[in-house]
Amino acid sequence: MKSKVLVLNADYRAISVCSASKAFVLVYMQKAELVSSVKDGFLRTVSRSFPMPSVIRLMRYVKVPYRGVVLSRQNLFKRDNYQCVYCGERNKALLTLDHVIPRSQGGKTSWTNLVTACQRCNSHKGNYSLEKIGMNLPYEPFKPTFVMFLRDFSRIGDDSWQPYLLH
Repeated sequence: MKSKVLVLNADYRAISVCSASKAFVLVYMQKAELVSSVKDGFLRTVSRSFPMPSVIRLMRYVKVPYRGVVLSRQNLFKRDNYQCVYCGERNKALLTLDHVIPRSQGGKTSWTNLVTACQRCNSHKGNYSLEKIGMNLPYEPFKPTFVMFLRDFSRIGDDSWQPYLLH
């Protein structure tokens, strides 16, 4: 039971993702309602069968502090679609992280200054600015929101999540 379930607040906004077993307990304890279930997916006990949740909605509104996406190597690779932003190389074994503005020139380790680069492009750029070396970025690096990350970059969930990930 490794499937993931989208958790919606009482106002139908996506607030988190949890395991199917946790979602089932919330529904069973009437703290959440089942919004969507996995087609042909069931949780079985000795005597009963329950639909496998895909999307649940909490019965009470929960005030959630702003949640961002954790800055990590894997999350940056996901944002940049596992390819070098300079040349388009897709070999995961050759991917590294590049500081657009080198740290030696005051560049920070942040979502807006890190991109995925292959070893060759990263070595070519070295400790220089993009302008000095004649390289360009196809887009400005950005920090994804939690919902954007779920919708566009993570490969979890299913089609039933899409209506709730539009805002």
